[in-house]
Amino acid sequence: MKKAFLLLTVTYLFLSTHPPLEDNVYICNGKSSKRYHLKKSCRGLSSCKSGVSEVALKKAIDIGKTLCKWED
Repeated sequence: MKKAFLLLTVTYLFLSTHPPLEDNVYICNGKSSKRYHLKKSCRGLSSCKSGVSEVALKKAIDIGKTLCKWED
C-alpha cells in the first residue's frame, strides 16, 4: 500500500511540474548546452551564441537536456 501511494505521489509531482512530452521547448544549439527552456524569453537562454531551436520536450530529454533552473 505504501509503495502504491509513493508511486502515485511521485507520478503526480512529475506531471504537475513538467509539461506534456508533446509540448515544444527551447534549447541552445551550443555543444555545452545542458538545459531546455519552457519560454524562448527565458533568461537562461540570454547567453546562447549558437542559436536557439524549438524542439519537442521528448527530444530534449532524449538528448540529455534537463529543465532550466530559472524555470524550475
